Amino acid sequence: MRIATNAYQDSMLNQFNLLASQQQALQSQVSTGLRVQAPSDDPVAMQNTLGDLANQSLQTQYGTNISTLQTRAAGVDSVLQSLQTVSSRAGEIATAAGSATNSQSSLNNYADEVNTLINQVVNAANTKDSATGKYLFGGTASGTAPFTTTTDANGNVTAVTYNGNGAVNQAQIGAGLTATVDIPGANPTGTGARGLITDNQSGADFLNHLISLRNNLTAGNQSAVTTTDAANLQKDENNIAYQVANNGVVQNQLTAAASFATSNGQNLSQMISNSSGANLMNTIVQLNQAQTSYQAALQSGSKIMQLSLLNYIH
Repeated sequence: MRIATNAYQDSMLNQFNLLASQQQALQSQVSTGLRVQAPSDDPVAMQNTLGDLANQSLQTQYGTNISTLQTRAAGVDSVLQSLQTVSSRAGEIATAAGSATNSQSSLNNYADEVNTLINQVVNAANTKDSATGKYLFGGTASGTAPFTTTTDANGNVTAVTYNGNGAVNQAQIGAGLTATVDIPGANPTGTGARGLITDNQSGADFLNHLISLRNNLTAGNQSAVTTTDAANLQKDENNIAYQVANNGVVQNQLTAAASFATSNGQNLSQMISNSSGANLMNTIVQLNQAQTSYQAALQSGSKIMQLSLLNYIH
């Protein structure tokens, strides 16, 4: 009699533990929204979920990279717009100064204005990224000002030195897809990214061309202004226009990549939910059923134990 009773008690305890374990698992699914929380729950689903989570993490990183590039591209665009304004004015001066009616006093006034334009270009070319504090146009050597100047006794710029390099940073914005919004301040090599101020590919040398314009105005050399300086400044204007257009293309690319990364991330979230997510309504129903079964088992076990005890006493 005692052996049978102990065996029955052990069976009841095992059943109670099983029902309690089911309740705990279902309660966890309800609280976390996850059906699969360990490989043993569903090995295939877990493997798929881990793969989707890794891919989702990549999409998040792509999104962060894109956002950083978009902020930087906006800063670059602002500088390019200001340089276009300077370039346009320099071209107007070169054209106007060629008129035979200009006196030397008028040419000197133009020269003074060009001095102001030179300083504006230097300041623009030494602009920092508002987010990182790094210089925008130093290439990968962005820790120091890209351009330093030599001035005469009157404070006029007579020479410019580029301290950066011609390399640019690339950031991954998608699977196998990289982008850059960087523009080196100068690239005299003829290969790679075109330089913003000095570029061998396009013949641009904006600051030195402005210095030449100023010197020729001061010297009254109108012939050099209308022939050499005007032609050189046109090269600078064309190069800046190229940089503006290229920046716009990259910004459009970033917008498209951001949209794709967001969409892909949402799709992955749905796939993760499908693989490991719990059907909340069904899970709640199962939890209620498990709780009911557990309570019923407790009540039945209590009655049986009472009867068994009475039988044992008798």
